[in-house]
Amino acid sequence: MKIYTKTGDKGETSLHGGRRVPKDDARVDAYGTVDELNAVVGMALAEDPGEEIRAALLAIQRQLFAVGADLATPSAEGGDKVKRVGQEEVQGLERLIDALNARLPALTAFVHPGGSSLGARLHFARTVCRRAERCVVRLSHTEAVGEGIVPYLNRLSDLLFVLARYANSLGHSPEIPWKP
Repeated sequence: MKIYTKTGDKGETSLHGGRRVPKDDARVDAYGTVDELNAVVGMALAEDPGEEIRAALLAIQRQLFAVGADLATPSAEGGDKVKRVGQEEVQGLERLIDALNARLPALTAFVHPGGSSLGARLHFARTVCRRAERCVVRLSHTEAVGEGIVPYLNRLSDLLFVLARYANSLGHSPEIPWKP
């Protein structure tokens, strides 16, 4: 199978279902940013995060592929053939946030993103997740998107924050509080 198709050489790409759109289309921007987030999560995985964080990040990567497919498949164009992200996935993120947060000291101030290399990568993933969320919200102003995507990305950014704090805690990398 060839990697290159040359079908995008004029600045267009195909959505799932076959419709051609410009590569700077809001839908392409949204699923492209989700793809970028998935790659950043992969960078965190490359840090050998330990089994607990590794399992969480692999699950996130699988779900991000589903989010990308959801975004690449407008509901009017074969959307019934794609698994949509929904409340079940959001609740799974909430359970993990609660479980990990219970092991961390309470936050009393904003903290600087960073810490250990793994913690810094997870903070970076959180910021890319927030950008993906903004892209999806922007898209939702003009086109239908799966109703579970924005809540999922919103909760995922919270989880990535907690995972960064947790990784820093495991790595004995103290958090630096922001002092205005």
